[in-house]
Amino acid sequence: MNHPLQRALVPALSILLAILLNAAIISATGTDPLMVAERIVRSTLGSPYGTGQVLFKATTLLFSALAVAIPFHLRLFNIGAEGQLQVGAIAAAISAASLPPSLTPWAAIPLAVLAAMTAGAGWASIAAILKIRFRVNEVISTIMLNFIAQGVSGYLLFNHFALPSTAHSAPIAENARIASFSELYGWFPSSPANPSLYAAIALSLGFWALLYRTRHGFEMRASGLQPLAAKRAGINPARHTLLAMAMGGASAGLGAANLVLGYKGYYEAGMTAGAGFSGIATALLAAAHPLWIMGSALFMGLLDYGGLAVNSLVPKEIFQVMTAVTILLVISATALNRRNS
Repeated sequence: MNHPLQRALVPALSILLAILLNAAIISATGTDPLMVAERIVRSTLGSPYGTGQVLFKATTLLFSALAVAIPFHLRLFNIGAEGQLQVGAIAAAISAASLPPSLTPWAAIPLAVLAAMTAGAGWASIAAILKIRFRVNEVISTIMLNFIAQGVSGYLLFNHFALPSTAHSAPIAENARIASFSELYGWFPSSPANPSLYAAIALSLGFWALLYRTRHGFEMRASGLQPLAAKRAGINPARHTLLAMAMGGASAGLGAANLVLGYKGYYEAGMTAGAGFSGIATALLAAAHPLWIMGSALFMGLLDYGGLAVNSLVPKEIFQVMTAVTILLVISATALNRRNS
């Protein structure tokens, strides 16, 4: 079989197998799989509101997946997107709530977004420094940093920034709010989809160009494949490790800004729960390729909102199992194909 054709067919066949397995799982619950599929399509891509919801969820997933994918090219496994989202979200909310009303949106929004990116990048850089200076495994450090981020953000919220008798911070300044597509153009009425989607797509394209079309990207990938050989060739793996983790954290911060500035309008306890871990699955599903992640994020966003739409037909837990089965089959089939090629 032609090698490029084989590489294209393996994921497609694994997805087909996942669909058949998921249909069997749904049938085991006593529900008609075709009826569930029809309900998912009708409630997501079949309506403007549903499409907007899918795009909004895909936007956050795309940012959090890139937070995992960029370090992955240096053989770094960033499990800390959850914590980076959390510190980015509270940084965006606090900064956006304190901005003077005299600022125009063209100044207020970038300032709040910059605060979220800086917080995310700074939090991810802690793991990078521990890796470089003390050789601490980034998987362990980023997992522990997730718990620390949860504690720090909870302390800041409930002891300093929460409104009385609530679990959320003060509303952000109106000039820092990202208007939705519905408000700007009348697209996807009442859904939170907003121009952050453009930024997510641009970031994916930018990271692809950086990794595969620049010397810096070549050095990044070389540092991950052969750190010792890269060092002897004059490349500084430690610098690339720090930059990759910081870029990943900044991407997670952008996802947090989408949630705070483009949706909630404040920071709320638990608002980022699960988004970072879903980003890991999204990145792995796309083999950490910045361009493929766009399709992966859209697919995961469709499953996420589609699961809510069919909750009355299929229990949420069953739908989570179905999502996991799909991801595991695609990842396993792709890994086996690479090993045998």
